[in-house]
Amino acid sequence: MDDPYHFWRAFPYMPIVFVAYAAVLTIWSTTPLAIVWSSQDFTPVFAAFSRMLLAALLGTGLLYLFKVPFPRHRQALQGYAAALLGVYASMMLTYSAAPYVPSGLMSLLFGMGPLISGLLEPWLLKDQTMSRTQILALCMAFCGLGIIFQDDVVVDQQVLTYSLMVLTGVFLFSLSAILVKKNASGVHPLAQTLGTLWAAVPCYALTWWLLDGELPQLEISSHSLWAILYLAIFGSLVGFICYYFILQQLKARTVALITLITPVFALMLGHLLNQEPLTSHLALGAGLILIALILYQGGHLRLLRCKI
Repeated sequence: MDDPYHFWRAFPYMPIVFVAYAAVLTIWSTTPLAIVWSSQDFTPVFAAFSRMLLAALLGTGLLYLFKVPFPRHRQALQGYAAALLGVYASMMLTYSAAPYVPSGLMSLLFGMGPLISGLLEPWLLKDQTMSRTQILALCMAFCGLGIIFQDDVVVDQQVLTYSLMVLTGVFLFSLSAILVKKNASGVHPLAQTLGTLWAAVPCYALTWWLLDGELPQLEISSHSLWAILYLAIFGSLVGFICYYFILQQLKARTVALITLITPVFALMLGHLLNQEPLTSHLALGAGLILIALILYQGGHLRLLRCKI
């Protein structure tokens, strides 16, 4: 079966694209807070390992349910390996920093992803170039980061160190996405994700065994347990399916707006639900980064029109 979204066709009167768009927006806005909560009662490495294992098991069920082919040829394996840099290395850094970095700041740092990708693409994808507007956007975004790192909340040596860990994770995630694009093998998105998850699970298992190795007590009332379940089901599967669905149905500009909106929502959720401080430095730095993202997306679209 070629169309993994065929079950949505049974609801012709529902605004499916709107629901999928709202789902991606909601999931991406809540993921940083869920990562922070998942590490409250469990060690970060166990939280990451259990999330990826559960997502891989559920994804396998979806793969068989929708009869999506799962290729194992050399090019597909190279794609899984390239994606592993983002799913394991990037996420491991992010989870390790989660107990120390506010979720709103984490979301803001991941909002830098499109800008970092723009910085890497001219070097790795030879056909990609940057406009002057995009270069200006990059400079503005790094100025915003500089303001954030002067904040009293971040200037603490421990928080600053772990914030830089998250930023390194964003860099690796962006690099991974470009490498996957460069080595595109035509693998179905669900199969690509599942192959990467199963490649990552042994890495997480080994890391957990070396750094921790103890099974924690599981309590139904635990925030962390429910956060892991949420991340496995929604963050790793539902969000992924919805994202690729809207990518097929909407213009790139409309989809790109998600990266502009989610940091704002994540900052608000962290402040309201997790009592995270929202200072003037953080607000000003966030504003500069969001303006930079708007400029960058606008420059990218103009560059595409010039090429066409």
